[in-house]
Amino acid sequence: MAAKSVTYVQKACAYITRGDGELLVFEGPEHDGLQIPKGTVESGEDPRTAVLREVAEESDLGAVGPTRHLTTDVWTRRRSPPKRYVRHFFHATVHEPRDSWTHTVTGEGEERGAEFEFSWVDLPASEEFALELDDYVHLLKVTA
Repeated sequence: MAAKSVTYVQKACAYITRGDGELLVFEGPEHDGLQIPKGTVESGEDPRTAVLREVAEESDLGAVGPTRHLTTDVWTRRRSPPKRYVRHFFHATVHEPRDSWTHTVTGEGEERGAEFEFSWVDLPASEEFALELDDYVHLLKVTA
């Protein structure tokens, strides 16, 4: 029996915090629970550039503080046919007065035109996130 070819997709994921320990999250159509801004790293793009682009496209936040790489992992999206995400997690801070807002996704990805409803959750987050995106929240260095 021949082994199935595994597909690896590079993803950039953003933990955006403000103030004394609030994390930016969103809910959007066809998602199971809270998510963070994230997306596919485009050809020729490095993960840090991708995470900044994804934050702007998905949340409308243009100016975030310096990004700090937290970790990279390989997460299995599905077993058959095999698809794995190489997830690069970054942390950045932002000065954002809005407590909640809705943003229509821009850019060229498949989520373009979708509406995401953003809000903030206190850290440590008590709710599990979709796609295991909360795996590294414990690495955030914020003052609570």
